[in-house]
Amino acid sequence: MKMKTRGLAAIVFITFCLCSCSAYYFPHIYEGPSQVIYAPTWENRTNKLGLDSQIYQSLSRWFLKSDSITMTKDKATADLILAGEIVSISLPSISWDGQSNATDIKVRLGVRYVLKDLKTGIILWEVPEQLWTEDYPSQTLNATVEEEALATIVDDLSESIYLGTLKRLRQKNQQAGTVTK
Repeated sequence: MKMKTRGLAAIVFITFCLCSCSAYYFPHIYEGPSQVIYAPTWENRTNKLGLDSQIYQSLSRWFLKSDSITMTKDKATADLILAGEIVSISLPSISWDGQSNATDIKVRLGVRYVLKDLKTGIILWEVPEQLWTEDYPSQTLNATVEEEALATIVDDLSESIYLGTLKRLRQKNQQAGTVTK
C-alpha cells in the first residue's frame, strides 16, 4: 500500500511541476511569431562621438537572446521600427558639500525612442523623454570611469528597451489571438 501511495504522490508531484512550468515564461526570451525589427542608427544630438553606435551594438546583443526576433538595417523587410534619439549627455554632473568636496558624481544620458508597427502604422510604445543616470566614486574623476559609467547606462537602457519591446510584442500577439511565451 505504501508503494502505491508513493507512486501516486510522485505522479501528482510531477504533474504539478509540469503544469506549473508550462505557464511560466522567461521574460528575457520571446518565442512568439517571428518579427523583424528595423533599427536605424539613433540620431545623436550630443557631442559624444560613437555613442549612437554603442547603443546600436548593445541593442543588437540584447535582441540576439530571442531566436524569433531579428534586427535589420533594411526597412523594406521589417515588421517593426525601433527608432531613437540621444537627446543629451552630461559627463560628469558633480554635487558639492559645504567643504568643497565632491559628494555625488553622475553621468546622465537623455534619450527618447519609439517602437512602431510598420504594417499598420500603430505606435506600440513611445518614450518621449527618459533620463538615465549612473553614479561613480567621487575619488576617481577620470575619463575611464566616466566611460564605464556610460557603458553601464547603455547596457541598462538596451535591456530596458529589449524587455519593453518583448512586452509590447506579447501584448500585440494577445490582441491578435496569437499564443506567445
